[in-house]
Amino acid sequence: MSRMNVNLAGVELKNPVMTASGTFGSGAEYSEFVDLNRLGAVVTKGVANVPWPGNPTPRVTETASGMLNAIGLQNPGIDVFCERDIPFLKKYDTKIIVNVCGKSAKDYCEVVERLGNEPVDMLEINVSCPNVKEGGIAFGQNPKALEEITKEVKKYAKQPVIMKLSPNVTDITEMAKAAEAGGADVLSLINTLTGMKIDINRRTFALANKTGGMSGPAVKPVAVRMVYQVANAVSLPIIGMGGIATAEDALEFIMADAIEFLLAGASAVSVGTANFFNPYATVEIADGIQAFLEKQKVEDINELIGVVK
Repeated sequence: MSRMNVNLAGVELKNPVMTASGTFGSGAEYSEFVDLNRLGAVVTKGVANVPWPGNPTPRVTETASGMLNAIGLQNPGIDVFCERDIPFLKKYDTKIIVNVCGKSAKDYCEVVERLGNEPVDMLEINVSCPNVKEGGIAFGQNPKALEEITKEVKKYAKQPVIMKLSPNVTDITEMAKAAEAGGADVLSLINTLTGMKIDINRRTFALANKTGGMSGPAVKPVAVRMVYQVANAVSLPIIGMGGIATAEDALEFIMADAIEFLLAGASAVSVGTANFFNPYATVEIADGIQAFLEKQKVEDINELIGVVK
């Protein structure tokens, strides 16, 4: 049996497959379909210091080979999360990664500090949130702001910190280096690409928010390119995501997506949009990677990480 374990900043995952934040609830929603014990980690939906109502509807629309969402990070807040979601996830043998969102450095740090005493394994910081103090530009779109927020969060964090990079930038490597300089332990990328859809019959925007985050198979080549660039620019472990999916047909297709990210330099992968059209995607991908390793006679998945130079 080939070895599937990967190590992210001292946290050992049984396999490199995890869920992408915002596509899997906090695990309970999918637990009837997926044995959470089979996953390397569950990455929760974004959690803020107070409840967020999210954006007005409609806030989800389908696109060619993907989707747009403008949910607006609706969440019940850290109190409910700690009381309800963490105890549920602790019943399973999987790592817990909490995605944290905020509108200011103070917001992020409040959540990170609160999670310091909770039994969670890692924190993923969503820096695609608008920075209210800087006129709404996302923290992750300005290298200085990204380095600063990383430094601030690291002051309060008791768990390893994953900085989730936005692809909506000119140079992704500049952002990766800023997060590394701020003390990030791991990087995850890519978050969604900003997109728009017009409903020609209603002669208005398909989303009430006008723009939304694009995800799904259509973004995969962009994501693979960015993961490759970042892997060659910094020395941090990377969680790759963006369009990793099943085309409902061949198992090889599923695992090829994930393996492509590993070859590009990711140590682990997150599966997002695929969960919506195939709730079993994560487990199928984990099985697919295992089968690929056996077939190729690769003893340890770590042999494949970043082999494409």
